[in-house]
Amino acid sequence: MAPPTRGARFRAWLLEGLADMAKQYPGPHAETPAAHKTAHWWRVMCLTGVDYFSTLGYQPGIAALAAGLLSPIATIVLVIVTLLGALPVYRRVAHESPHGEGSIAMLERLLSFWRGKLFVLALLGFAVTDFMITITLSAADASAHLVENPHLTSALSGRQVLITLILIALLGAVFLKGFGEAIGVAVVLVVIYLALNVVVVANGLWHVLKAPHVIGDWTDALTAAHGNAAAMIGVSLTVFPKLALGLSGFETGVAVMPHIEGDPDDTEENPTGRIRGTRHLLTTAAVIMSIFLITTSFITTLLIPPEDFKTGGPANGRALAYLAHQNLGSAFGSVYDLSTIAILWFAGASAMAGMLNLLPRYLPRYGMVPAWARALRPMVIVLTLVGFLITWIFDANVDAQGGAYATGVLVLITSAAIAVTIAAHKAGQSRWTAGFAAISAVFIYTTAVNIGERPDGVKIGACFIGAIVLVSFLSRLKRSFELRVTDVVLDDVAERFVRDYMHRPLRLIANEPNSRDLAEYRDKMRQIRADNDIPAEDDLVFVEVTVLDPSDFEAELSVHGEVMHDRYRVLALQSSSVPNALAALLLRVRDLTGQQPHIYFEWTEGNPFAQFLRFFLFGQGEIAPVTREVLREAEPDRSRRPAVHVG
Repeated sequence: MAPPTRGARFRAWLLEGLADMAKQYPGPHAETPAAHKTAHWWRVMCLTGVDYFSTLGYQPGIAALAAGLLSPIATIVLVIVTLLGALPVYRRVAHESPHGEGSIAMLERLLSFWRGKLFVLALLGFAVTDFMITITLSAADASAHLVENPHLTSALSGRQVLITLILIALLGAVFLKGFGEAIGVAVVLVVIYLALNVVVVANGLWHVLKAPHVIGDWTDALTAAHGNAAAMIGVSLTVFPKLALGLSGFETGVAVMPHIEGDPDDTEENPTGRIRGTRHLLTTAAVIMSIFLITTSFITTLLIPPEDFKTGGPANGRALAYLAHQNLGSAFGSVYDLSTIAILWFAGASAMAGMLNLLPRYLPRYGMVPAWARALRPMVIVLTLVGFLITWIFDANVDAQGGAYATGVLVLITSAAIAVTIAAHKAGQSRWTAGFAAISAVFIYTTAVNIGERPDGVKIGACFIGAIVLVSFLSRLKRSFELRVTDVVLDDVAERFVRDYMHRPLRLIANEPNSRDLAEYRDKMRQIRADNDIPAEDDLVFVEVTVLDPSDFEAELSVHGEVMHDRYRVLALQSSSVPNALAALLLRVRDLTGQQPHIYFEWTEGNPFAQFLRFFLFGQGEIAPVTREVLREAEPDRSRRPAVHVG
């Protein structure tokens, strides 16, 4: 045999694991949960913390630009919303979806048919916005720390876009090679980064205490600009949506739940220890982040001149690094820069891993993904190229991407708040329902204001939604004729019917169940025998399909055998698609009996194109030719293919 060509080897490398990808994600194909290592909740907190805690690299600067002198007060409002709003919501999400599905899965369960699928696709669009902007914004801020480092400014000035593209490419290369165990790396990065931030904050507070006039100057300026405390709080509430980046990390915190070590007696249905660990993770991360948000906004506002925060200023996108260099020296500042660059870059890795876990969780189940997207490497290449495009569009500007990032974060948190409100209502918990409804109202307002002031975020989200929906429906259209039944399960009666035909072909009559009275079966059998010249001595078995949710793409096929009116044998099927169910049953009968089964149809009246749309959307339509096409794709050998007859 000739050795594979270079192109064949590259294709094999690119699509490695394609055939097995379906087994690694929840859904009809999943035989067992994906094997992965678990760890104590605090270690897993560091995995989500590379995303959450890394926002300290740019959050103080964004808060200063948005709120000015009110930055500390506006940040306190953000912390209150974090601890009293987002945290309770996601603690409930962890209880309702303990396998890492998140709020999207909670809302998916509330809606059925195409409405549910389209709603999930829209939420996935905003989730992709959140994760993709995490990658590009974090890489842009990492490059800003490089460019603004005193030792590198002259050499790297004007190359921020190029550096950002290189960082994104390196991130993609890591995943193309294979992303190994991330928790250990995340723990090291988070511990070092938070320790350095403790030093910077402590030093900053010492500088403030050493020069108490700084506080007086700040309060005098606040009073002159805004008057009384009520006015300050009011203005802080209006600018709060611009600080929403400080809420990032909650959705990721739930997504990493499967990595958390549970109790020995945990079960898949009731993983009590995992839920408890996740709640510890969410609470601890929120408290740590809240302390840092308040202290860093305070010291940066008091110690950094306002003009240095503006675009092109030395503190723009790197306020804490600015203080590290200014107050602790160039050597410490460079170490801080390296730590910040590393955690920001690894935050992109966390986001990439999130997308590679999130998208295959839904799209393959919907049939709304090309076959190659089940493989890891093609998805990495596509997402990396999208990151290049976003970086080019935004010119690697941290501030410009803040609106899009905040939109993705806020839409996901809002959907989570709505989901837990509905869950509490269904559970009859009136007090929790009222509380979560109030939190939902806050996030709905925040999201609406953010979209109104910075519509670029929802525009990018709409682009992702449009792209996902378009690719999804084109993929589903292309895959319409696939055999998408994952398994055929016959009950005892149905199996007995089939095994009666071990030595002769089984002949099936496709019947659309209506009244199911004696006349329906008698007339249908008489018509099929006459149209196909079937002798009276040949046995015929009816097969009927009830369509459940036609928007489902893959599902198990259950076959129930029954005898109607003491004389007609019927195989009753439940599926999302009539042709796919019939084709799967025919192939199963062939494999069980070793005989080539036959199935008999009548032509359906109506426009062929309209009938195809009925099949695509509702799983029905012109059944006979579609069943034959599904069989033709599933079994290329005509001598082994079940026979389809139409009269």
